[in-house]
Amino acid sequence: MRTSARIWAAAIACLTMAAPETAWAEAWPTRAIKIVVSTPAGGITDAFARAYGDYISQKLGQPVIVENKTGASGALAAQSVKDSPADGYTLMYTISSTLLGNRLLLKSLAYDPDKDFTIVAMTPSGHLPLVVHSATNAKTIEEFVAYARGNKVTAGSYGIGSFAHIAIAELNRQFGLDISIVHYRGEAPMWQDLAAGVVQAAVGSYQAALPVLDTGIGRPIAVPTPVRMKKLPETRTFAEQGVTGNVFQLISFTALVAPAAIPADRIDMLAKLMVEGGKTERVQKLLDAFGVDQPAMDRASSIALYEKEGPVWLESIKTLGLEPQ
Repeated sequence: MRTSARIWAAAIACLTMAAPETAWAEAWPTRAIKIVVSTPAGGITDAFARAYGDYISQKLGQPVIVENKTGASGALAAQSVKDSPADGYTLMYTISSTLLGNRLLLKSLAYDPDKDFTIVAMTPSGHLPLVVHSATNAKTIEEFVAYARGNKVTAGSYGIGSFAHIAIAELNRQFGLDISIVHYRGEAPMWQDLAAGVVQAAVGSYQAALPVLDTGIGRPIAVPTPVRMKKLPETRTFAEQGVTGNVFQLISFTALVAPAAIPADRIDMLAKLMVEGGKTERVQKLLDAFGVDQPAMDRASSIALYEKEGPVWLESIKTLGLEPQ
C-alpha cells in the first residue's frame, strides 16, 4: 500500500470509528439538541438540516434547535462543535469542504476532521449540472469543447476548491482548453452573470440554476455521477459522453456529524432517524424542489461513500495548485 493510501486509511479509521461501546446510564435526550449549520439560512443545507431536525425532534420528544454559524467554509461551525461535549446534544450539519477541502485550503485549522468528528449520515446534495449559455449553441460536451477552442470562454464557480472549480479545471486539462474560471460568493450572482452573458458556462445546483434553465438562456449539457438526473432526464452524464475520470463520478454531499466521542447508542439512534426522516413527505418535497435524487444514507453507506470519495476530492483539489489562505 502506498504511503498516501496508508495515511488516508488511518484517517478514515479515526473519523468513522464507532463511539465508545459503553452506554451512558442517564436517559437521552432530556433537553434540546442543537444542530449547528455551517451555511446561511435559506439554502439547501439549512433547509435539509431543519427538515431532518424536526423529524428527530418528533421522534425523541425534545426540541431540535438549528443554529447557523457561517464563516471560513464551515471551519467556525466545526470548531464550535468540536469544543462541545460529546454527549449527543450538539451536532453539525455541514458541506463537504468542512471535512475535506479545508485541510488543504486553510493554513490554520482549529479542528482535525478525522479525529474530532464521526459521521452520522451523509445526505447527497444532488447533481451539479454543467450549464452553458444558449449563445454557444452547444448541446453536448463535444460541441462545447469545439466552441471553447474557437472562442474566449469564461466559466463560473461558486467557490474556490468547489466541485465547480475542480470540474472546469479538469475539462481544461483533458481537452487542452483555456477556460477562465471566475469564483463567486455563492450561486445567485453566478447564474445572474450567466443570464447576462458575462460567463458562458457554470456548474452548480439545479434549484439555483432554475431561473436560467426555465428561460432557456442556460442549457444543461452534462451531469456528473454515473446516473442521469431525474429532473433533467434528457441530459447525458459526462461518462455517457466519453468524458472519464474520477472527478466526474463524485457525489456532492452534505453531512450530519457529531463529536467523535459521542456514545455509540446515541449515534446509532440519530443515524436511524435520519434514514427514517428521509422518507417523510416534507423531506421528499425538498428533494423534489432541489432536484436531489437520494435522501439521507444509512451510516454504513455514508462511511463507505466518504472512504471512496474523500481521497478523490483531496487529490483533485491538490492538482489545482492552490495556496492555503
